[in-house]
Amino acid sequence: MVKKVLNAGSGPVNPERLQRTFRNGGWQEVRMDVDPRVAPDIVGSLEDLSPVADKSFDAVFCSHSLEHLHPHDVRSALRGIVRVLKLHGFALITSPDLEPIAALVAQGRGEEVAYESPLGPITALDMIYGHAASIEKGNLYMAHNSGFTAEVIARLLLEARFDEVLVIKGNCYDFYALALMPHADKPQILGELRNGGLDFTE
Repeated sequence: MVKKVLNAGSGPVNPERLQRTFRNGGWQEVRMDVDPRVAPDIVGSLEDLSPVADKSFDAVFCSHSLEHLHPHDVRSALRGIVRVLKLHGFALITSPDLEPIAALVAQGRGEEVAYESPLGPITALDMIYGHAASIEKGNLYMAHNSGFTAEVIARLLLEARFDEVLVIKGNCYDFYALALMPHADKPQILGELRNGGLDFTE
């Protein structure tokens, strides 16, 4: 049976933007984005998941989407993700990790290039406030309004009523948070993610 993943904040059509776990034949991607110009399946935001039915997805993938919300909207967005997930489902969230990013700023390196991305060079300030070059060109959707450390995102996900949360650090000043619903098959999900390049046993 094909499982469904909601790619929340998908951006333009690009298979590489979807985490490798979801790129095999066992998953059907449903793209959701606030920007209608990227032609998503659902025009919408994590701030308002009302267009998505209750318990309709096996997984929700949020890649660098949550930090675009204002702080007062984050908790309701996470509760919305819980609502649209099936009881055996899970959420996979990746976001900038403010802990190592803040260290760069404290060292006076906020405007230095931290790494190269498909958008070009990325600085610590880009990771905090949003990609400056894109915002300067008028893409205000790229602005960041929130920020998280691994510890903070884990606490927020548990408050949203996920049953268990595991977090690992990424390679480019980010983290991956895996949030499991109450009836999730943890060994199977961890195996799928490991095959997709994410090892939450670290």
